[in-house]
Amino acid sequence: MLKIGIIGYGYWGPNLVRNFMAQPNGKVTMVADTRSERLDLVTKNYPTIKTTKNAEDLFGSEDVDAVVIATQVFSHYELALKALNSGKHVLIEKPMTSTSAECKSLIKIADEKGLKLMVDHTFLYTGAVQKLKQLIDEGSIGKIKYFDSTRINLGLFQPDINVLWDLAPHDISILNYLVDEIPYSVNATGVSHTYNEIENIAYLTVNYKSGFIAHFNCSWSSPVKIRTMLLGGDKKMMVYNDLEPTEKIKVYDTTYNHSTDEEKRKIMVEYRTGDVYIPMLDSKEALSGMAADFLKTIEQGTTPVSDNKSGLAVIKILEAAQKSIKQNGKEIILE
Repeated sequence: MLKIGIIGYGYWGPNLVRNFMAQPNGKVTMVADTRSERLDLVTKNYPTIKTTKNAEDLFGSEDVDAVVIATQVFSHYELALKALNSGKHVLIEKPMTSTSAECKSLIKIADEKGLKLMVDHTFLYTGAVQKLKQLIDEGSIGKIKYFDSTRINLGLFQPDINVLWDLAPHDISILNYLVDEIPYSVNATGVSHTYNEIENIAYLTVNYKSGFIAHFNCSWSSPVKIRTMLLGGDKKMMVYNDLEPTEKIKVYDTTYNHSTDEEKRKIMVEYRTGDVYIPMLDSKEALSGMAADFLKTIEQGTTPVSDNKSGLAVIKILEAAQKSIKQNGKEIILE
């Protein structure tokens, strides 16, 4: 039975505790948070879990085998570094760290110490994303030509990161999971409507050498909440609507072909429209799958779906996007 310590019992912490407590091979033994009222909730709901205001208590405890970090982004690196140096396996809430250099440092230390380091890209464990992956891998969609994501809502404005760092990691991680190609460059623009100059609306484009393109629309300033993703293949197209309660994925037997009429010097486009297919999805809670994957990789040494390299790849794109925003949308080549 693996013993889990969780740092941070704010928005996401209660979900993490609930799901790790439900695992047959793991249990939460300690929770750290600086706020007494949050720790009181832990004690009320889980009397067996020890609580502390000092995260350092988890690092030196024999009652903790692995540490889960669900705090603000700026604190991720320092907490993860201390946990790894204390011999603890680590799971970090997205985004993994504030910089790619910090990611690389943590990965290096984890490898040297033989410890597991994982990032919580929860959406990779949803039935919807798993189905998208299956349909792409089996070839029924054909060659993917574009990826278009919209993730907008009203709030929550973050004090330390902009809207891309807050919302885009979900969909960037999905993009990297679904598309077996390394991105070449990014362009991004954004605007701030607040005093701290942190962008609350941003648009990101990820470019690939093959001509494949991915686009992200992120906003904290929308009057409506939208969570949609479009994937276009040369055989079929897919729409993923995460807010749809049951029919989250629709596969359209729709596409187009083009040819050139040399005599008329025109591009001829042919459209094909067919049936709409709504696949059945696994309804298991994604966070439960993520928790099980973390415990499995510790026990069996397997590579998790959302591994640390996935976390690094997302941070590289976010870093480049931030550079592009500050240079008025200039194309930034990814290293």
